[in-house]
Amino acid sequence: MARTAVPYSSLVPNGALADPAGTAVTSGAGNGGQVANSFPELTLLRVSNASGGSGTATLLAGTQPVAIASGQGPLTVTVANSATQWIGPVESGRFVQNDGSLIVESSVAMTVTAFRVPRNT
Repeated sequence: MARTAVPYSSLVPNGALADPAGTAVTSGAGNGGQVANSFPELTLLRVSNASGGSGTATLLAGTQPVAIASGQGPLTVTVANSATQWIGPVESGRFVQNDGSLIVESSVAMTVTAFRVPRNT
C-alpha cells in the first residue's frame, strides 16, 4: 500500500472549527499518512487508535539537506487502544522531508488529523 494523504484542518483565529473526523491510515513501514506542504512548527497531529490493541505512531525524521537535525531520529508515541495522542508542534529541521511533507507511520490502523495553527494569533 502507499501513504495516505492527510489534509490540513486549519484552526480559525478568533473563531471555531467543527471537530474533523480525520483520515484513516494503514499500518506498516511505507504506509501511514503524509501531510503535504507542511508547516511543522504550526502543525498539531491528533492520532486516534481504535484498532483493538495498543500501537505506536512514528513521525519520521526528515532527510538532509532540508532536515539538518534529522540525525536525532524519529519521534515514536505509544497510543493505547481507544485513546488519542497529540503530537507537535515539531521542528522542521528534524522532521520535514525533502518534498516539504511530514510522514507519520503506525504499527496498527489509526486515524490521523493534521491541524494547522494560524500565524496571526
